[in-house]
Amino acid sequence: LASRDVVSRAMTLEIREGRGCGPNKDHIHLNLHHLPPDVLAERLPGITETAHIFAGVDVTKEPAPVLPTVHYNMGGIPTNVVPGLFAAGEAACASVHGANRLGANSLLDIVVFGRACANRIAEISKPGQKQPELSPSAGEATIANIDKLRFAKGGRKTADIRMDMQKTMQDDAAVYRTQKTLEQGVKRIDAVVDSFKDVSVTDTSLIWNTDLIETLELQNLLGQASITMHAAEARKESRGAHAREDFADRDDKNWMKHTVAWFDYATGRPKLDYRGVKMHTLDKAEMDTVPPKARVY
Repeated sequence: LASRDVVSRAMTLEIREGRGCGPNKDHIHLNLHHLPPDVLAERLPGITETAHIFAGVDVTKEPAPVLPTVHYNMGGIPTNVVPGLFAAGEAACASVHGANRLGANSLLDIVVFGRACANRIAEISKPGQKQPELSPSAGEATIANIDKLRFAKGGRKTADIRMDMQKTMQDDAAVYRTQKTLEQGVKRIDAVVDSFKDVSVTDTSLIWNTDLIETLELQNLLGQASITMHAAEARKESRGAHAREDFADRDDKNWMKHTVAWFDYATGRPKLDYRGVKMHTLDKAEMDTVPPKARVY
């Protein structure tokens, strides 16, 4: 099988060339009903259940609507930078996946680096060890942010802003990217981020408040979306799942580097910088360096 990003590009081409399904021709069909129901129940229970819950489709009798979407964030918190800050798994950027993670390596990632985090914490921190004094105002900014959103009385629902974000990312930072779509996407996502100032939360309770939780999640998602769009527009090459039609090839001379981004929630804009890629293994005797090369089939 081809990798997920290659399959996603094939799906996107079908939709872009007018062969999509539905009234808007904006998705394609995944046909599974040639498989016996017992095989679907045993081998593909997750897909069967997801199609039933979210699309109302019985995959034993009819096709399920599908389209490419975000599966995994390749970036994350850079490790070995801030003393005392640990991260593992999809939340981290330990630079072991390159620009396109191989299937199943996410589980390996979190097991290996989760264990490494635990071992390192055990080395540098002991039970009963004296800790630095906390600032008297520690945590106040977080509480203030929760209360600000809990009592927000703007004119826009969380779901509406989230839909604007989803449409912007799907339209302008999708599988195939160009300078035109990315520049348009930067303007659109900036406007969506700005619209969050007008968000409204109707439930002000502190018990099972899904309205507040979804608004807090949207606040985080907007930062992610903004960084993704701005970083993609700045990177003038194709690398891994970042596929640009106007810069179809990988440019190791100019772009063999990580994008490092900070999102400023006060201004609603990201700042971009870059850092080099560590190209050599820690122990050449154990594992020699593997130079980058083009992925071919």
